[in-house]
Amino acid sequence: MSNNGAPDSWESQAEVVGEKGANDSNELSPKTFSTLNVNAVEFVPSFCTNASQDESPTKSQKSESSPTSSEGSPVMNGCGEGDNGDNVAASASPRVEEPPPVPPATAVAPVPEVPPDDSSPTADSWENEADNALLTEEINEADEEEIEPQEDGELAKKVPKKKPPRVEDTRSKKEHVNVVFIGHVDAGKSTIGGQIMSLTGMVDKRTLEKYEREAREKSRESWYLSWALDTNQEERDKGKTVEVGRAYFETDRKHFTILDAPGHKSFVPNMIGGAAQADLAVLVISARKGEFETGFDRGGQTREHAMLAKTAGVKHLVALVNKMDDPTVNWEEKRYNECRDKIMPYLKKLGFNPAKDLSFLPVSGQTGQGLLERVSEEVCPWYRGPSFIQLIDELPSLNRKMDGPFIMPVVDKYKDMGTVLMGKVEAGTTRKGSLLFLMPNRVNVTVDQLWSDDIEVTSIGPGENVKVKLKGIEEEDVSPGFVLCDTIDPITTGRVFDAQVVILEHKSIICAGYSAVMHIHCAAEEVTVKALICLVDKKTGDKSKTRPRFVKQDQVAIMRIECAGIICLEPFKKFAQMGRFTLRDENKTIAIGKVLKVVE
Repeated sequence: MSNNGAPDSWESQAEVVGEKGANDSNELSPKTFSTLNVNAVEFVPSFCTNASQDESPTKSQKSESSPTSSEGSPVMNGCGEGDNGDNVAASASPRVEEPPPVPPATAVAPVPEVPPDDSSPTADSWENEADNALLTEEINEADEEEIEPQEDGELAKKVPKKKPPRVEDTRSKKEHVNVVFIGHVDAGKSTIGGQIMSLTGMVDKRTLEKYEREAREKSRESWYLSWALDTNQEERDKGKTVEVGRAYFETDRKHFTILDAPGHKSFVPNMIGGAAQADLAVLVISARKGEFETGFDRGGQTREHAMLAKTAGVKHLVALVNKMDDPTVNWEEKRYNECRDKIMPYLKKLGFNPAKDLSFLPVSGQTGQGLLERVSEEVCPWYRGPSFIQLIDELPSLNRKMDGPFIMPVVDKYKDMGTVLMGKVEAGTTRKGSLLFLMPNRVNVTVDQLWSDDIEVTSIGPGENVKVKLKGIEEEDVSPGFVLCDTIDPITTGRVFDAQVVILEHKSIICAGYSAVMHIHCAAEEVTVKALICLVDKKTGDKSKTRPRFVKQDQVAIMRIECAGIICLEPFKKFAQMGRFTLRDENKTIAIGKVLKVVE
């Protein structure tokens, strides 16, 4: 076989040499024949196959091996296989005497100069062969020119080609709204959340069937919808949410993040962390006989949660009267009105305006009536308003601080090939590769990756619930309540501050030296009342001339508060979201307040 193959190639080479008439063909031809005769079996087939599979690597090797032959390189780029063989012959001919040592030496010498020489032929050949040349400089520059009009020219060069258009999609045509589900334990918050996810197609049928099967095995078949949000085993076994569950769903206009807060009074601190991230609160009330009363009476969580949501800065409250399909209720208008009329005065007292900030709807979380579609007329003839999702979709949009410095309080953190922080962006925007401060410790960190509701993006803006992967800090050095912020205008930190405080319920009096736990944005810190400065009249807003010796329930006072450690906070006037707090003691919410000024 090899003998047959070799003479053909020699003849074709001889013809080519004749055509070229270069380099004294008379002298060269015997040498080429002799070298080729030795190497025929090795070279010819390998070059044929290589050339047909992928031209670029072989060409680059040859350009390294024959830096001397100047006519060779142009011929190589634009030639067929026969010419390649000839060129090899030409390059091999000068070193017939000692083949082994020479090639490595020649190959090693020009290696540093290869990239500039090499880039142009490879670019050509790759462009001809395929469009996946991501690494060539010319293409990258061209691409950046295309991208610049989209992204204000600030795109980091690390960002791969395919990302920017995706960022355009995920980052924002839709407004981001964070919805927290609050209410007494067992009112049906997780079930409503799970039902919404199922109706909007965020949980597929197979998963729900699996949950239903598992729930039936535990004889808890009515709980299966809540399992979409209660993911850990303890929560599923007891049917009680402990941590704030997260999920998201979208309508045509908005992107909603569901925060499923725990209703049990032992987990109120977790609920405060959830409410701190919310823009809209959904107060779930059970209409079932007996359940509504226990939830709303003193010590029930319906009151406390509504109050904490207001304190956390929730703009709008939707009250869902749930379990309307229950046999004790059966979609009665009388029971619905009774629930509404009992809770309305309390919500008004908290400062929700029934005309603008409050809406009531009858729903059933278990059957899904009234959530996505309106309740049918046969079932509920007396309510003809919008369904829950229609209602929250049509709420007026929220004003966000787009242009201010970036602020993101840390809600949670975990380790995953780096430190990942979770939280809601309160103000400003940031992008991949930017430098930020982690306060209050002033640690310099770099943004490595960003996810907005589990979708990877390259930049994030206010209102989004995000995960940020950071470089430059260990997971142990971060705790919830730290704030990720801008390096130019970092957030204020302090230990002592003056605040206006409203005492909600406290059996005894409060005087200097009293200590409690303060929840401010996502941080929980032990605080002590250092001094009482003055009392404020609730109706007129006048301040007392003398210093009070104590304050009691339902009074408003301005006091100086000292924290155990340094925390991040801002005066309420400057940035409301970082300046409101609640004081809790013995599992009760004692007071709410706002920061007036940071002293030290």
